[in-house]
Amino acid sequence: MAIDVNEALLARVVELRRTIHRNPELGFEEHETAALIEGELDSLGIEHRRVAGTGVVARIEGGSAGHVVALRADLDALPISERSGVPFASERDNKMHACGHDAHAAMLLGVAQVLASKKERLAGTVVLLFQPAEEGPGGALPMIEEGVLDAPAVEAIAMVHVDTRIDVGTIGISPGAANASADEFYVTIRGTGGHGGYPHMSVDAIPAAAATVLALQNVVARELDPLASAVVTIGTVSGGYRNNVIADQVQLSGTLRALDSAVRDELEARVRRIVAGIASTYGVTSEVRVVRGYPPVHNDVSLARRFARYASEHAGLKVIEPPPTMGAEDFAYFAQRVPGLLIRLGVRSESSGAIHPGHSPLFRIDERALPIGIVTLALFATAVGAGHVGL
Repeated sequence: MAIDVNEALLARVVELRRTIHRNPELGFEEHETAALIEGELDSLGIEHRRVAGTGVVARIEGGSAGHVVALRADLDALPISERSGVPFASERDNKMHACGHDAHAAMLLGVAQVLASKKERLAGTVVLLFQPAEEGPGGALPMIEEGVLDAPAVEAIAMVHVDTRIDVGTIGISPGAANASADEFYVTIRGTGGHGGYPHMSVDAIPAAAATVLALQNVVARELDPLASAVVTIGTVSGGYRNNVIADQVQLSGTLRALDSAVRDELEARVRRIVAGIASTYGVTSEVRVVRGYPPVHNDVSLARRFARYASEHAGLKVIEPPPTMGAEDFAYFAQRVPGLLIRLGVRSESSGAIHPGHSPLFRIDERALPIGIVTLALFATAVGAGHVGL
């Protein structure tokens, strides 16, 4: 089935994207965005329902038997004040679509229009997932718990994510590891406070904290396989009262990231061991709390290779295999349950100023990438649904 993005469709997608961009909403607050999506689906005659508060799930039944395929887009913005300079910039204080979710939602609505117009020739069923709260606290699990992958049982899932590392006109498909896990850790070091002039009468928490920070750098540098991608970052250090007081307590916080689940578990164990060891050496006590976040995103290797080849040979798409990133994505939960692909959509362009990374207040995309994203998602749905890309 040929996938066409005509001028009228593209104009509508651009309009939707800019409307969402002007009116950003944070996680689980996407009431206006969800309502806009529902209105668009109604106009296309596509059945839908609300899930996870501000999420929307829709379904398009094809005219012939085939596989059940899901396509996912996220909806939420970030608590960032926009400085991108685009004429349709955010009209809301400290809220911005700085990661492209406005484009993701608009492109999936474009796909809905394409598939709805061809549903008699569509094989199988396509489930459209408009997910809230990807930036936190996470909308994927609540949607899954409400049965979006069941009845009908989804057999494969894909998403497209804009990427300013990749030039417009190119998509990226990486078999295997695509994104890292993201866990938070909090360390409290307790000593005995006292007068700064009499350090021998206290147990200073600050030197112990300093040693802890330095020692944790060795987890990645010296304790893990150099080929195992991992990150241990200390993001905050807080402690002390004034210049002449021995601190009795210091708090550290940071992030642990890994592309492999086994390395993820190993990171946590080693952090706990190192913190305990430093505490014993310095005569202080310590407490470590780890808050598990999103797991790593793992693209189904076979599906990734087959679809990359199909997209190149049958749609003429330029496909590259970019390296994974240490950013996190709760699409991981979907990809844990069914074969999944996180596809990167090149939006980089010097001429349009689309050069800044996601989560930057200067972030913008080149909208010439939008039809490529629509074609990519629609191609996945039609090709996998019809069995042209085996599962």
